[in-house]
Amino acid sequence: MDLGRRVLLSMLGTVSALGLAGLPALVRAAAGTPDEETITDAYLYLLARVLVIRQERIDSGAAGFAYNQIRYNPLGSADFVNPNFDVAYLEAWVAVDERTPVLLEVPEITGRYYTAQILDEWGEVIANINERTFPSKPFGRFALVAPGWQGSLPADTARIELHARKAKLLGRVELKGDPEGALRLQKAFKATALGTPVIAAPPFVPSFDNARLIGAAIFDDVDAKLASASDVSPVAARMQQQARAVAAHVASSAEARAAVDGLLHETVIPQFIDYAFTRSAPYRNHWVGGGPTGNYGSDYRFRSVANYVGIWANTSDEVIYFAATRDANEKPLNGSDSYVIHFPADRLPQSVVDSYWSVILVGVPDYRVVPNDLKRYNFNSYSALQKEPDGSLKIAIGPRPVAGVAESNWLPSPQGKPFSLTFRTYVPKEEVRDGRWAPPAVRPVKSG
Repeated sequence: MDLGRRVLLSMLGTVSALGLAGLPALVRAAAGTPDEETITDAYLYLLARVLVIRQERIDSGAAGFAYNQIRYNPLGSADFVNPNFDVAYLEAWVAVDERTPVLLEVPEITGRYYTAQILDEWGEVIANINERTFPSKPFGRFALVAPGWQGSLPADTARIELHARKAKLLGRVELKGDPEGALRLQKAFKATALGTPVIAAPPFVPSFDNARLIGAAIFDDVDAKLASASDVSPVAARMQQQARAVAAHVASSAEARAAVDGLLHETVIPQFIDYAFTRSAPYRNHWVGGGPTGNYGSDYRFRSVANYVGIWANTSDEVIYFAATRDANEKPLNGSDSYVIHFPADRLPQSVVDSYWSVILVGVPDYRVVPNDLKRYNFNSYSALQKEPDGSLKIAIGPRPVAGVAESNWLPSPQGKPFSLTFRTYVPKEEVRDGRWAPPAVRPVKSG
């Protein structure tokens, strides 16, 4: 072995102990086969982008889909991951080019929560248009433009520059006990392309679901995936070079591809899923959550977690999310068992939000609602929940009503199947943002 290779291998051993704090992973891979850490990091970086590509391909394949055309989701629509039943929901894929902006019209809304959330193709929030984050212009006309666009706009139109040539628009209007009013406001959101933009098709990714995430195929045509959307992460350049290095190794032989695929499915993906639900954010009362979402800086792993668990996460000043997949005894939540969440009278969920709260039950691993005869999938601030005599609040979860808890407070669970709970706090107060509040533990109820 020549001296240069011995030195490089020695460096690799040192860097293995240092992890990401050491030399770039591309240097580690230069000696030949990328090590496990290199492959893991490259995979978890790319996963955020591939999950968004998957979503764009699903959305664009729906009947009647068109870019720059708003879809006004029916109330109670549940055909997406971690749906939100508390709002009138609208969505669109925005596509622009250097000549063609898209005009977005946001109606004036008072007395109820709303936002027009705009995200890039990695899941990073570009803007929220509402009275809290856009106080100088919380409604009206906005031009969504490509980076560096040089056109002129009418005086009453605000410019919002996208990170690339596509973005996702999500609008939410709180129902607040007035669904008809919310629907009228929902339909007042408009999107119009000011011309005919050139729109690139999303890169190809093979079909996969959350039960079996994509494996080594994530590295196929890696340059097409990376070129399809700009990444604002400060570590993007380093991580993209690392992904290219792993992609070259995967393409080098059938044996290399099989080895990487085995590593991903046997080790990396199971560890990632465990990390997502127990260690990706603060873990309090057996709920994971309360950490910042929507903008991720260098934390590309958490960005992939957010896109995996509930794509299109918003920023923590708008909403803070908590997820539970385990009970107070750290056992996985199972639809055959019964549970109670007990909020003390002085720690009710409504007391920690300036807008509203909600909790929804979804299946695992698809994170979609589970059908039940009551068509009852969630509770929120406006649900007719019965409090205890001492003013506290109990929410029961199980395959049948739970003794000692009002049936109005019961969320049906899927018999014999795992499930997850997502708790949302909209416009959370400081005690939620700084970690002093989390939902109480999901406590199992003894049978008999």
